[in-house]
Amino acid sequence: MKTPVIHANAPGSSRRAVLAALLALPAGAGARSAIAQSDSWAALRRPGSFALIRHALAPGTNDPSGFRLDDCATQRNLSAEGRAQAVRIGELFRANGIAAADVHSSQWCRCLETATLMKLGETRQQPLLNSFFQDRTRETQQIEALRQWIGQLDLARPTVFVTHQVVVTALSQIFPGSGEIVVMQRATDRRLSVQGRLPTA
Repeated sequence: MKTPVIHANAPGSSRRAVLAALLALPAGAGARSAIAQSDSWAALRRPGSFALIRHALAPGTNDPSGFRLDDCATQRNLSAEGRAQAVRIGELFRANGIAAADVHSSQWCRCLETATLMKLGETRQQPLLNSFFQDRTRETQQIEALRQWIGQLDLARPTVFVTHQVVVTALSQIFPGSGEIVVMQRATDRRLSVQGRLPTA
């Protein structure tokens, strides 16, 4: 049975429902979830792995018409809750033995702010992590280029990519929540595989 995850942006009634579901879980389900998360962190600490993170909570969908990458005021941005979530994500990394990482981010302000607030290291902008939500014709070419770039990347140190739902889903086939961490491994043949997922409240 899959362990429910309580998201910080869930309405009160939803939180109560999830809490009730947690109380109804069979004995040991919480322990299994903890073991799975421990295994995911262990995988992330191994060379050749990376964390694929959807930016923290930014209410709404899409961006306003006419938004510009060089002007955060024209974009959908992190809320106060999202900024606090980004800080917690960084704390979660440090609590699990990763105090510093190579951090790459989409050029969108909500991704850059998430990466900065995590405080895991200098953030490098990577256009291949940008959203293609508004232009799906870019997806195939961009994801192939992203796979090629990951294939060449030095993954000896912990590595973090802060990006968007569409990019996370295209690489992992997982639809992540805001701030969710998907742990992936690059094999010797450069194939990518999912090692685990780490929801964050």
